[in-house]
Amino acid sequence: MFKSILNRVRQTVVIGLVSISASHVFAAIIPAPPQLAASSYILMDANSGKIIVANNEHEQLPPASLTKLLTSYIVEEEIQDGRLALTDVAHISKKAWGWGGSKMFVKVDDDVSIEDLLRGLIIQSGNDAAISLAEHIAGSEEVFADVMNQTAEKLGMKDSHFMNASGWPAKEHLSSAYDMAILAKAIIDDHPEFYPIYAEKDFTYAGIKQSNRNTLLWRDPSVDGLKTGHTESAGYCLVSSAKQDDMRLIAVVMGTKSDDAREQESMKLLTYGFRYYETHELYKADTALNTSRIWAGSQDTIDLGLDADAVVTIPRDSQSKLDASLQINPVIEAPVQKGDVLGSLVVKMDDEVVYEKPLVALQDVEQAGFFSRIFDYIALFFHNLFN
Repeated sequence: MFKSILNRVRQTVVIGLVSISASHVFAAIIPAPPQLAASSYILMDANSGKIIVANNEHEQLPPASLTKLLTSYIVEEEIQDGRLALTDVAHISKKAWGWGGSKMFVKVDDDVSIEDLLRGLIIQSGNDAAISLAEHIAGSEEVFADVMNQTAEKLGMKDSHFMNASGWPAKEHLSSAYDMAILAKAIIDDHPEFYPIYAEKDFTYAGIKQSNRNTLLWRDPSVDGLKTGHTESAGYCLVSSAKQDDMRLIAVVMGTKSDDAREQESMKLLTYGFRYYETHELYKADTALNTSRIWAGSQDTIDLGLDADAVVTIPRDSQSKLDASLQINPVIEAPVQKGDVLGSLVVKMDDEVVYEKPLVALQDVEQAGFFSRIFDYIALFFHNLFN
């Protein structure tokens, strides 16, 4: 229904205004977001990146075993890029075998598959698995920590600094609810083939069956990830994600008082988001939103569109308030390469910008021949003179 509304457009001569019209709909009542018993928290739409609820989301806090999400992301990245395979084996060091905390119970000097270690990391939250993977990839956990920090910077995790692969308490080992939401989104978007592992409820290794510590997997069938964390300094933390219809949400709570509390506070966020917000795909990537005049080119027109799908998250039943406009460069001259920025798409709701992205060329246009260019430059002179 919403896509058909967006197809009814009108374009002005000056800026290519796209007007979204809809029959009158009474807007839903949107209550204030819940206040949680947590040090920091955030609720993000995974598709649009919209922050729906947040409190102290940039506060640097000990992430505990939420750290293992970055470790698993790096492992998945290594596999995706062909530098590692699930069937490869890692040799278990004395350090990994003897480390304290949660374990998958690998044995020193054993050779364990990357696939088993990845499950032991995600499902069983094994510190031994985290160290083994770090040593296999980077040679030592210290070097792997540098890989972690470079990866975090690449992902835009500006509040984070990592000292180890497991989340073992260290003075300078810190992250934030915002950064953990960014990381969860990256895991979901960049490595979808591995994401089902985060929903697995148990894993058995060495004859020892352990359950996933994310108890939301049993409580709500829409929840399918991601990871818990707990230390005395961090409190009880949880990064969770759930999908209902086409809407996926990511919730992060840090510094709650108990296992039950992190579950309950996370559910408050997810319930609020699904009940009072909705996500819409406005326009598809690589679809012409405007055909503009191009001067001195091998063709007279050029198609303009987006290089990624336009997705917005808005209060439920408020789509009639959306207004979109194309702001296009007044003069476009060849040569133009596909992807060149030639304007912007701006979507507003009640004069507030809810979405803004560059408008790009959807094809290459070469320069015309000499005489055609001269003719176009003369025509452009008079076009500018009278406009």
